[in-house]
Amino acid sequence: MTQTVETTPPAERSGHPGPLGRLGVGVTRHARGVALLWVALVVGLGIFAPFVEHRLSGAGWQADGSESVAVRELAQEHFGGNASHAIQVVVHNPDQPLTEGTGPDVVAEVTRVLESDDRLAEIVPPTPGASLSPDGRTAVVLAGAGVDTNEMVRVASDLKGELEGLSAGGVQVNPTGSSLLWSDFNEANLEAMLKSEMVSWPVTLAILVLAFGALVAAGLPLLLTLAGLVASAGSLVLINELVPVSIWAMNFAMMFSLALGIDYALLIVARYRAARARRGSTRAGAIAETMDTAGKAVLLSGITVLVSLSAVMLVPSPSFRSMAGGIMLSVVFVLAATLTLLPLVLHKLDDRINRFALPWARSGEHRSARFERWGQRLWDQPLRWGAGALVVLIALALPVAGLQTAMPSIKVLPDDASARVGYDIVQEAFGEGAPGTIQVVAPQEEIATSEEVLGADEGIAAVMPAVPAPDDSGLAMLQAVPTVDPSDPALAETVDRLRSDLPEDVLLGGAAVENLDLKSQLDTSTPLVIGIVLALGFVLLLVALQAPLISLMGTVVSLLSTAAAFGVARLIFQEGHGSGLIGFESQGFLDAWAPVFFFAMIFAIAMDYTVFLLASAKEHWERTGDAREAMVGAVAHSGRIIFAAGGVMVAVFFTFALAGPLPPKEMGVILGVAVLLDAFLVRLVLLPVTLRLAGPAAWASPAWLRRILPNISFAHD
Repeated sequence: MTQTVETTPPAERSGHPGPLGRLGVGVTRHARGVALLWVALVVGLGIFAPFVEHRLSGAGWQADGSESVAVRELAQEHFGGNASHAIQVVVHNPDQPLTEGTGPDVVAEVTRVLESDDRLAEIVPPTPGASLSPDGRTAVVLAGAGVDTNEMVRVASDLKGELEGLSAGGVQVNPTGSSLLWSDFNEANLEAMLKSEMVSWPVTLAILVLAFGALVAAGLPLLLTLAGLVASAGSLVLINELVPVSIWAMNFAMMFSLALGIDYALLIVARYRAARARRGSTRAGAIAETMDTAGKAVLLSGITVLVSLSAVMLVPSPSFRSMAGGIMLSVVFVLAATLTLLPLVLHKLDDRINRFALPWARSGEHRSARFERWGQRLWDQPLRWGAGALVVLIALALPVAGLQTAMPSIKVLPDDASARVGYDIVQEAFGEGAPGTIQVVAPQEEIATSEEVLGADEGIAAVMPAVPAPDDSGLAMLQAVPTVDPSDPALAETVDRLRSDLPEDVLLGGAAVENLDLKSQLDTSTPLVIGIVLALGFVLLLVALQAPLISLMGTVVSLLSTAAAFGVARLIFQEGHGSGLIGFESQGFLDAWAPVFFFAMIFAIAMDYTVFLLASAKEHWERTGDAREAMVGAVAHSGRIIFAAGGVMVAVFFTFALAGPLPPKEMGVILGVAVLLDAFLVRLVLLPVTLRLAGPAAWASPAWLRRILPNISFAHD
């Protein structure tokens, strides 16, 4: 048995701390310098943190290098900014034509406001047969985009209040278009995030008090996470000055890092309290032991999270890359705070972390008797409990086979949002497909052929006259109105057909086509991202555990909770079950960005718990060489941490599902369900059962593999 398992390094066996133990002790010896560094970091970056919601962008949802993005760039350069991110101001009088009453004055005022903003390009007044409805009661004033998509969202935010305020005498003014959609969404999302945070922080503190049994100890994870979040928020504002960063980067980072930071702090604080409670222990010794065991698990978990999220960078879309980058940045700050600031605080507070303890709390309890009994039950009846958990997970995962995805529709906005009101008015006045008008850019010699192809296609309701570019580019633009709503799957068939039938040098674009191109890119990238995440996760576990079998099983079982979470997501968001309970309008599909992005997040969280459990199991295996003690001891020592951390994560994620627009609800529900299933069924049932069934073979490692892998141990004597 000892020939197949790597032994603990002599330095650690003799009581000398390892690298992380030395880091923890070193931090306490240079307490003043470390404290001043963190104060400078948090205060220096915190100055910029309040601007995060206003400086970060809301666009970037595009497939870089796609045909539709090329059309947008050509439209902005050669056609007065008449691109997908232009602003459309809908002026509507339900009672009479706009040529009567206050209509002309309102249209003139709208034009004046738009012309006063130098970020806008050409202002196109309502045109009969194109942007003026047949009954004359609805008109669209087009404000060309003079800046990029991110800045146009800011333009929309700056102007929409003033434009809506021009409504008078029965005439309604509602700006709409993709830039307004993201502006309205960001506004609704910010409000939802603030509400969710107001709920999640007290709930989180309550769970932590129950988990730690003491108010001071429970407050440490929140303070630690807050320091990391403030620093990451300020960093994102500074990075945005160089590279556009999506506001979603901060939204995801806040939620994800709050949950992850609490996980890390739970593990570190619990281990320190247990080490310090032993007779004869010293503060420095407890810090060294904590960092060499729990700190090592935290570092490995953090690396796994970063690697999982880095795979999302393969998706060639600015929004995805900035979201993944934002979360990774926040994880780096939280990880740094966990490994440097938290040991310092623990060393300074020492026994005072047990202040304001609950009557039944036992601060030194690290091996939970309750979870030890649970581990023994799993050891005695592995098939019964393992089969039960497996049946539940498979049953919940079955609906994933019929999961459908598409890019978000107008339904992600509240009913009273300006972009949605304007969208509905345009649809009623100009036809079902009018909000998803297809832009066709072609050489002027191909216009006749293009008009013929567009006019003959069954998916096109109307074709507007070609508009030549005012410069000498030799290009012209056609606009075609589809017969279906922009979110209808039939639009994709129409676009594919047109691209096949039109001449090769004719390009198709528009906001709806950009969404289709992004979905196509996501469909292509998702399998690649999933494969890379799984492979890298396995490699990291293998390096840490030196055991191929359990590393493979720890990676594979993560797919069960992920599949089950998306199965539940199909029932809720695609089928609409429970829509009234959490307050949303079903789109009939799941947002297309959810599978690739949420998979990476779910896998990162799942591996977090996997590392906690298996690191503890390996520590017990290294000490005893007994498979039973490795499994039961791991559950006894890490079960309570996983249970409490899972409870915190579920609470945080579900609070984000209770308020705001649809995408945050999808995020909260999918991640909440995934954590619920992963923490309580996979990590506390299936993975221990896997250890039980594998026995000593779980830790077997061929000699050639041990020679090429670094010598890593989780034991500390």
